[in-house]
Amino acid sequence: MGAERRSDVKNGVVTLTGFVRSYAEKFAAERAVKRVTEVVGVANDLEVRLPQTDERPDPEIAREVVANLKIWLPSSREHIKAAVKNGWVTLGARSSGITSGTTRNGRCVGSKGVKGVSNLIRLQPRLEPKPVEIKQKIEEAFRRSALVDANRITVETHGGDVVLRGTVRSWAEREEAERAAWLAPGVTRVDNRIAVSP
Repeated sequence: MGAERRSDVKNGVVTLTGFVRSYAEKFAAERAVKRVTEVVGVANDLEVRLPQTDERPDPEIAREVVANLKIWLPSSREHIKAAVKNGWVTLGARSSGITSGTTRNGRCVGSKGVKGVSNLIRLQPRLEPKPVEIKQKIEEAFRRSALVDANRITVETHGGDVVLRGTVRSWAEREEAERAAWLAPGVTRVDNRIAVSP
């Protein structure tokens, strides 16, 4: 059983359709498309169809996810619950108090047998910095970054929620801006509305 992928491009927006053999393969395809300069948007509609040899029972996947959370997020793992249904992992907060760790992606869940990840975790800062302080930290990070043109991005803050707007030249610049925003103390959510326009 091989992977079947198709892409359609319209006005710089690429739509990926078909199926792949792993969750990692789905996002590797997306990352590859984002490296193309002319691409301004990606709709990743690839479906994960695991080979029979990679199928695993949900309890086995759940145990591996819990073990990986202990490794990747040792100080926050007790606040996270993982649910698995038909190979789809959902991460959620068991209680309030998740104060650290990069939980916005599914890297900590493992890959064999996983068909997808829904991350419902919301970070809470240890200290409540003022929104103006958060904004200043993010803008300072943009100015220090060799990859981000700080003059083309605006930062709005509402408590720990951050909204990024503007236009950048590549997906790499867009992702670096989001990464820099997440690293600022007090950030609990980043809404990246930056457009890519080569």
